[in-house]
Amino acid sequence: MSTAATAAVTVVLADDHPLFRAALKQAVLEVVPGARLVECADAASLRAAANVHESADLVLLDLMMPGSRSFAELAWLRSQYPGMAVLVVSAAESPAVLQQARAYGAAGYVPKSAPLPELVAAIRTVLEGGEWLPAAPAGAEAPAVSLASRLATLTPQQFRVLELLALGKLNKQIAAELGISEQTTKAHVSATLAKLGARNRTQATLIYRELEIREDDPLSLDR
Repeated sequence: MSTAATAAVTVVLADDHPLFRAALKQAVLEVVPGARLVECADAASLRAAANVHESADLVLLDLMMPGSRSFAELAWLRSQYPGMAVLVVSAAESPAVLQQARAYGAAGYVPKSAPLPELVAAIRTVLEGGEWLPAAPAGAEAPAVSLASRLATLTPQQFRVLELLALGKLNKQIAAELGISEQTTKAHVSATLAKLGARNRTQATLIYRELEIREDDPLSLDR
């Protein structure tokens, strides 16, 4: 890349460990010395950064941060900002977790145990439009792919409504949270259920919970 091109690259570093963010920063700057780096330490700051830097080229995403222990942030990024590539950098090395990350739209997956040169190579590959993902068994990703495609149809407001439904919020509470009327909330709830193919709020909640990384599987844990 030319100096002008590298200076135009924006990379979001989403990890709650400052020392690991420093390692991510080092890897990115080896590939694009003039890159603009945006650091996030939790799910809320990641979403805020994505909303501000809508044209960011790449997000280096830790699956397990304060505010999220699931694929929700990956699904949200791919649904709301499909032009923003996501490279998952996670301590989880379970094939099942890797396959789900792939299904939810990750362009790459690198375990935190990988040496720096591998991380650098993955960043370079994804920034150049490629993928850094091992092959998955045929059919292994089908359920997650189906859910990812449905989530991708939700508007930002509908995605937030789904998250609030999953927290057990009533329409009145959702309206207050989003600063909209109850009538508008009802319309969003109905549209969200329809897009997900859910018959009711309970089923929508169960669908959303499919994004969770099961904590009873030690191979799926990032901490």
